[in-house]
Amino acid sequence: MINKLKDIISHYDLLEEQMVDPDLINNQSRYTELAKEHSRLSPVILKAKKYLLTQQNIDEDKEILSGDDEELKVIAQGELEGFEEELSNIEEELKVLLLPHDPTDDKNTIIEVRAGTGGDEAALFAADIYRMYTRFAERNGWKYEVMESNAIGIGGFKEIIFSVKGQSVYGMMKFESGVHRVQRVPKTETSGRVHTSAATVAVLPEAEEADIEVIDSEIKIDTYRASGAGGQHVNKTESAIRITHIPTGLVVTCQDETSQHKNKAAALKVLRSRLLAAEQEKLAKERAATRRDMVSTGDRSAKIRTYNFPQGRITDHRINFTAYNLEGVMDGDIYDIVENLKLADQQAQLASVIE
Repeated sequence: MINKLKDIISHYDLLEEQMVDPDLINNQSRYTELAKEHSRLSPVILKAKKYLLTQQNIDEDKEILSGDDEELKVIAQGELEGFEEELSNIEEELKVLLLPHDPTDDKNTIIEVRAGTGGDEAALFAADIYRMYTRFAERNGWKYEVMESNAIGIGGFKEIIFSVKGQSVYGMMKFESGVHRVQRVPKTETSGRVHTSAATVAVLPEAEEADIEVIDSEIKIDTYRASGAGGQHVNKTESAIRITHIPTGLVVTCQDETSQHKNKAAALKVLRSRLLAAEQEKLAKERAATRRDMVSTGDRSAKIRTYNFPQGRITDHRINFTAYNLEGVMDGDIYDIVENLKLADQQAQLASVIE
């Protein structure tokens, strides 16, 4: 443990040196990457230094106990038990902090909320869930933006999709995916009867912008004489270009420009655009598949959490967490729920490491 902690501290010190390097100013993406790692390691470093200092105190007390000074031995013996207990506590905290870091946790996120079972009441609940998350985002200083929505006339949503940007957003929000069930008297209910409805939530890591690089060895370029209007020029020179992208089979032709060079540049531009569109479509399909895995169905029986308004109670069924601050939760105060879900996940990871 000691050698591992010293290595981490050395790496952290190196990060700090790199971050003040003047040459890094012009490389904003690299600086951002280093800053994120620096921020992530900061709590580990604090605990690591405390662990090493406590271990040093234990070693010093043990050295005194092996000596001949009886008065110092009494003092050292009194300290030793406290230091050893403190070291044990710090070690448990470090085990959690040193769990493998999932880089996906650092990403921004896309959240999809859809009305499930329950008609208009489900759509109204979907709107409440959306508001709960946006209020939580505001509490954390995150930015959010609606990407797509399908509203109903009474203030609900059949579906609403929005992005949330901020520090480690996905890592905080990823456990919200699933079916959320509500028990309450709907606004549309005249008899006062409690209804049960549901909304589905899918929390997805925001995909990085796909950068398309066209590799020369993966394309085949053919030239031919342009056809159509344009006078004698079109028949005299092989200015038209046909580019075939071998891995995908995409074919792009261009003959509108007056020179082969310009036609090639234009064709490559079109090819890159089509490859980018294909990549985005692939990401969209993967995202849709991920969402299906996350929420299964919108049926009430597949619930992860219940919001019981008559009793002011919220229950997360995955971790048997229950609280009675439903009004605050619906106003975005979901920090305790999020933290308990993260803690349960960490404990599961620790258990798997031990096994």
